[in-house]
Amino acid sequence: MKKRYLSLLLLVFGAMTASAQTAKPLYLDAKAPVEERVKDALSRMTVHEKIQVLHAQSKFTSAGVPRLGLRQLNMDDGPHGVREELEWNSWSPAKWTNDSIVAFPSLTCLAATWNPELSAVYGNAVSEEFAFRYKDIMLGPGVNIARTPLNGRAFEYMGEDPYLAGRMVVPYIRSAQKNGVACCLKHFALNNQEIDRFAVDVKVSERALREIYLPAFERAVKEAGVWTIMGSYNLWQGAHCCQNDALLNGILKKEWGFDGAVVSDWGGVTDTWQAATGGMDIEMGSYTDGKLKESEFTYDDYYLARPFERLINEGKIPMSVLDDKVARVLRTMFRTSMNPDKAIGSQCSEAHYEACRAIAEEGIVLLRNQKNILPLNADNYGRILVVGENATRSLTEGGGSSELKTLRDISPLEALKALYGDKIDYAKGYSSGRPLYDHVDKVKPELLAQLKAEALEKARKADLIIFIGGLNKNHKQDCENGDRESYDLSFGQNELISELAAIQKNTMVVTFGGNPYAMPWLDRVQALVHCWYLGSESGTALANILSGKVCPSGKLPVTFAKVQNDYPCFQYGKEGYPGNGKEVRYDEGIYVGYRHFDTRGVKTCFPFGFGLSYTTFKYGKPTVTSVDGKTWRVTVDVTNTGNRDGKETVQLYIGDEKCSVDRPKKELKNFAKVSLRPGETKTVTMDITEQDLKFWDEASHGWKAEPGKFRAYVCASAEDVRGVVSFQYGSM
Repeated sequence: MKKRYLSLLLLVFGAMTASAQTAKPLYLDAKAPVEERVKDALSRMTVHEKIQVLHAQSKFTSAGVPRLGLRQLNMDDGPHGVREELEWNSWSPAKWTNDSIVAFPSLTCLAATWNPELSAVYGNAVSEEFAFRYKDIMLGPGVNIARTPLNGRAFEYMGEDPYLAGRMVVPYIRSAQKNGVACCLKHFALNNQEIDRFAVDVKVSERALREIYLPAFERAVKEAGVWTIMGSYNLWQGAHCCQNDALLNGILKKEWGFDGAVVSDWGGVTDTWQAATGGMDIEMGSYTDGKLKESEFTYDDYYLARPFERLINEGKIPMSVLDDKVARVLRTMFRTSMNPDKAIGSQCSEAHYEACRAIAEEGIVLLRNQKNILPLNADNYGRILVVGENATRSLTEGGGSSELKTLRDISPLEALKALYGDKIDYAKGYSSGRPLYDHVDKVKPELLAQLKAEALEKARKADLIIFIGGLNKNHKQDCENGDRESYDLSFGQNELISELAAIQKNTMVVTFGGNPYAMPWLDRVQALVHCWYLGSESGTALANILSGKVCPSGKLPVTFAKVQNDYPCFQYGKEGYPGNGKEVRYDEGIYVGYRHFDTRGVKTCFPFGFGLSYTTFKYGKPTVTSVDGKTWRVTVDVTNTGNRDGKETVQLYIGDEKCSVDRPKKELKNFAKVSLRPGETKTVTMDITEQDLKFWDEASHGWKAEPGKFRAYVCASAEDVRGVVSFQYGSM
């Protein structure tokens, strides 16, 4: 009996021991609090394993810990769609047959919608494609400010105004991260040019930094809870932003409470000590320490690899610094690669194409429409001539990290032919060469002359000309690692448009591109439509706008100046832009974009917030009421006075009537997009908060609002004021 009892006890004890041995570790329990999981995982990792998760192991992955079941992080470009697969350790395409995707519109196009709901749709759709391709981190979106119209990478960002960029990026991030895909917000910070991007030290006032260049990043951290952030190549206060203690530790992590991981731009780290102590968490890149061939280095030679491990083992850097970095990487893993609720996703679904088309249509901006030539009634014309390279060119190619491999890419010419059939004829008119990264493909002058002559000859037989040109993603146009060299349209487009308009008065211009440009021919053309980069559904979206199937509602997120030198950055000589190779001075301070044009009275070609419709809108008299002394509510009635459905973006700007510091005439602080049927009136309500009245006080190093009178401007654009009301803040 005793033996039986003893055997039973041994069996029970053995079972309990086995159960204990097979129990799931806390860090692998997806239902446990994240911070407890992080603490548990940290306690089980060796120093070497901790180091391994802090740097690249391939072009687009950082390592996990196989011993512990901690999964690697898979990253990929970019904010407009998933980049095609590359070989493990080279920039050559892997030549997969199943990595074609939907190319979504550029972020300038998204900003031009002025529609936060569409931003959420965008974030959801693009992150589903990332999830389907087993990506954990999407390298984007970007919210750097459009300081100069020559910035080769401005198309990846959301315009010149920090409020608009911040308001639009928050729903994008929230929606994407719900699918278990981390957004990697970029480029933090002051990366507002591509010329000398690796070397230029940005000299900017504390006030301009806080009021113009950081707010969109701050909103993404505090309101959207972005999981990862990418540092920028440039320097600030003498230190590269990828290893800048004041920026990454001081502002981002301590002041704003960012708990995610900072990822370097590729090759953005230059020093082990600075990166380790300056807030960098994951070092990505191509090569390190001046070594330019894969054969000359290993990923263990990265600054945050063996060199960092040596400093830790020698006690020169505290273990707490290492553990903080690893904790941030672990949080990212638990939120993405090890998240059991991560979306399965989908690729090239019709829902994604529909989202692409809706964003593109709503982001297209109608800038000119003389005699209501648009929407186009093809019955009024016999032969319609389409001229311009961008009518047929894929605008998803080139651009560097924004280059995409599409399954479907509908061109404007394709879509117009589908609508109007044999009425459509085509002439290329000009050529910009192949989309080569870091290299301009020179076009022979004789070819340009030939293409121009052919277009002019066909123009003489046409009843209507639609010129489709602008910029593209060639080097030194809209492309990383090189800014534009001129405010003019390249490859003789200005001259060609002028000559076409001289031949045929019924000439309209359609432009693509991420930046403003000079328009010496503007008064000679009947219509002007600006399209940014529209993605896979470019042609369909444009055709829907031109034909009137869709009523345009896009508004400019940037100012279109008459001439290049009207932009404030050009008014300080080379020191203001592009700098002297070592530093660039932001001497215009807070007067960027419309703040400069509006306050200084500089006439624009088209102002910030401008965009026409096929219908008309009437604004009533606005009113303002105090809610609690710290919030004010502005209301205004808006009526569709035309004969078709339309959308209007009501913009609310605030001006301080008297202040101890110099302030812009007015600044955007709210907006609302409203849909209206013909004859319909809706009341638009927008709030102003105490924070909206504040400026950055450099004496106290904080935000400050002074008591006094403020004006609320209800506008259809920065120049089109439809009503003004005043209100009092504090006691006089």
